[in-house]
Amino acid sequence: MTEFLINNMAPIIFASMVLFLLVGFPVAFALAANGIFFGLIGIELGLLGPQLFQALPDRIFGIMSNDTLLAIPFFTFMGLILERSGMAEDLLDTIGQLFGPLRGGLAFAVIFVGALLAATTGVVAASVISMGLISLPIMLRYGYNTKLATGIIAASGTLAQILPPSLVLIIMADQLGKSVGEMYQGAFLPAMVLTTLYVGYVVLVTIFKPSWVPALPPEARTLHGGKLLMRALTTMVPPLFLIFLVLGTIFMGIATPTEGGAMGATGALIMALARRRLSLSLLKQAMESTAKLTTFVIFILVGARVFSLTFYGVDGHRWVEHLLTGLPGGEIGFLIVVNILVFLLAFFLDFFELSFIVVPLLGPVAQALGIDLIWFGILLAVNMQTSFMHPPFGFALFFLRSVAPASVKTTDIYWGAIPFVCIQIIMVGLLIAFPQLVTFGLDKKVKVDLDTVIIDIPTSDYGGGYGGGYGAPPPSGLDTPGEAPPAKPGAGAAATDAIMEMLKKQENNK
Repeated sequence: MTEFLINNMAPIIFASMVLFLLVGFPVAFALAANGIFFGLIGIELGLLGPQLFQALPDRIFGIMSNDTLLAIPFFTFMGLILERSGMAEDLLDTIGQLFGPLRGGLAFAVIFVGALLAATTGVVAASVISMGLISLPIMLRYGYNTKLATGIIAASGTLAQILPPSLVLIIMADQLGKSVGEMYQGAFLPAMVLTTLYVGYVVLVTIFKPSWVPALPPEARTLHGGKLLMRALTTMVPPLFLIFLVLGTIFMGIATPTEGGAMGATGALIMALARRRLSLSLLKQAMESTAKLTTFVIFILVGARVFSLTFYGVDGHRWVEHLLTGLPGGEIGFLIVVNILVFLLAFFLDFFELSFIVVPLLGPVAQALGIDLIWFGILLAVNMQTSFMHPPFGFALFFLRSVAPASVKTTDIYWGAIPFVCIQIIMVGLLIAFPQLVTFGLDKKVKVDLDTVIIDIPTSDYGGGYGGGYGAPPPSGLDTPGEAPPAKPGAGAAATDAIMEMLKKQENNK
């Protein structure tokens, strides 16, 4: 029995963690409990050293001192202020008037506003609830098909999952060890393509099922001409400027994502003040919700670090790597299996749980196979977007159900989501077939003039200059670590010439 435990500790830990999650135990505590419990068993069996848990304080402090994670409360606070200050209502009303004369105009307005809210709020719940409260009664009043209306609202709200400043992309970048700015830049074009696919689906509905998407009657279009133009400018320019302030400065390298989030939160407060919608109660609600969500994320991350400490200690990462790299089909086989696995897990886990549990295990395998981690992270983010839309556990469907009129059946919401889940799966296929959708603009080659490179190798008296490292014994023939053997004449120049020659050979081979 002991030998079986030692030989199969990694799969036992993983299976136990999955069992805890399926039972419904809170994720953060399930991860931490598994890590500590099996860590103690590993120490008892002699598989792990007793000093294992001495690394825990350092790992937890590493989470607290991670500047990248500061972007989460900033973007969450920005989104909540904008959502509760009535921006979504104004946008839907104005864009609904613009697209009103078109068949399916309200559906187009919902998709467009969903993309705008995603680019300013980054919070799925805020987008889905706002549009569910405002647009769903209007769409039903003017004869829209119930399944189509609910599906469009839920799907458009989930654009906040993939369109920067998405919270999941911040976590994905942290878990994969990549830049948040690059992750945002790589996700922008796929998010636009996905939005276009949603629009294309509505266009097909207007052709084949025109009765599902009637145009607004003339009496419902109250704004015309100059008034409509002025309303559109005053309603749409501020959020577009805020998007540029946040994402534009990040893409241009002027601001880090954390700084961009701080500017966005400040901009949201200014916009709410300008609309005279900012109050002490609104501010208090936004701060409380931000604190709750941030605490939720940090607790899961702490639990994940405790779990990974033990899991990596028993070489669990090597077990996963051997399991996945041994799949038939190489890189393509790995991508197919991983995407099917994530798609199935998304039925039961939300994107935070998937990001903290699954991604750290898959990232090293993808890197070993030579897969670009920015592209891989965005591919997984698009796949995990389906976790919001899966019947019967999709969170976007729950959010919509909570605000939908009683006349809307839950089964209508579920059936309305299925076409958009299929569109998201098609998007996953497009990303696999055309990785340039992500890597375009990220893989620009930096030209280095080797003739201008200067390599200076200073002589250091510290540690004797023998390169033994701290705590290493001195070479034979030295009485003290402070004495260095005499350097050969021209040794530094010879080393420099050798390094330069190697660099030039590598450049010529490219």
